[in-house]
Amino acid sequence: MHVDEHLEELERLADTAGAEVIGRTVQRIEAPTPNFYIGQGKVESLKDELATSGATLMLFDESLTPLQGVKLEKSLGVRVMDRTEVILDIFATRARSHEAKLQVELAQLEYLLPRLTRMWTHLSRIRGGIGLRGPGETQLETDRRAIRRKISMLKKRLNDVAEHRANQRQGRRDLPTAALVGYTNTGKSSLLKALSGQDVFTEDRLFATVDTLAREVDVGEGYRYRLTDTVGFIRKLPHHLVASFRATLEEAEDADLLLHVIDASHPGWEDQVDVVEKETTSVAPKRVIHVFNKADLLPDPQAFLELVRERYPHAILTSATTHDARRTTHDGIEDLRRALRTSAQALRPIAEIRVPVSDGKLLATLHRDAEILEQHQTNGVVTLRARIEARLLGRLRQQGVEVVLG
Repeated sequence: MHVDEHLEELERLADTAGAEVIGRTVQRIEAPTPNFYIGQGKVESLKDELATSGATLMLFDESLTPLQGVKLEKSLGVRVMDRTEVILDIFATRARSHEAKLQVELAQLEYLLPRLTRMWTHLSRIRGGIGLRGPGETQLETDRRAIRRKISMLKKRLNDVAEHRANQRQGRRDLPTAALVGYTNTGKSSLLKALSGQDVFTEDRLFATVDTLAREVDVGEGYRYRLTDTVGFIRKLPHHLVASFRATLEEAEDADLLLHVIDASHPGWEDQVDVVEKETTSVAPKRVIHVFNKADLLPDPQAFLELVRERYPHAILTSATTHDARRTTHDGIEDLRRALRTSAQALRPIAEIRVPVSDGKLLATLHRDAEILEQHQTNGVVTLRARIEARLLGRLRQQGVEVVLG
């Protein structure tokens, strides 16, 4: 059942956030109630269950309105968090980079702003006379203004960071780039670690990492790729985070290639694929390689690969690690490396380019935007052998520059 799968995912989120789940419950309703989301009878039932179990926190898998949150906390006598707040809490504790921390703070403040009243319930007894607001309400309005100012400031700082990151990307066009995208906990970081051979933090938890991380990878025959591990997606992803964590989508939009990493062992992998594709609809169409990871957890990997290739003809099946404690294998990693190499050869073909020594501007452009392998000068002509972007190559030919592939 989808309900069980969603609650299992919420339980894993709770584990990542540091909470221990001691029970779960479900109610089928035609539509959420405005006061409690669930029915009044269910609220009374939950009060008894909470008193018996000694639980101090109630998690809801759906998003609650500020009113529903207030009324539930008053009625149940424990703290109430919805799915959005749990995810925000995880991101707040896992963010490491300066940008990620700014993004998390922005998302938290945008989530908090309409819910500030919950923080001031202890002042509800204080009332002002006609034409005079009570100190609680005055403080509430002051806090709202402060939060709006902070939100505005954070957005400006994030814009500055985004511009700086765009300039950085522009200055490193010498290598083809690929973005690892996918549902959370599909093994993107493990794949990056296996491909690069460098230390990358991995953990079998949802949202183990919430920062983008780039590594250069040798894909063979002298070709290299810059791979970026992006933040994983999840169903019902808070829209505050979708808006704030634009770095992931920017990396995907700017990349030459997308590696869509899928947990082949997950029974609901097709639903997870749909979630990722929906969240990345803004990314311009480009080549996508579907990488089905965790092959070591499949009963018949080859049969599975044959099946998924009916839908994804170029799919690759990988296992970044095995459960053998004595050694680590990288099954399918060489297939992925080969696919990246083929892509690099198409994106950055090697060409011989002849430029008059007097054309300093073009020579400077080539040195900036291409990878120069060899260079020599004869009779006023500079001959460069370079690995160069296919689109720049086409532009040179349009300008009448002498170009020979190979």
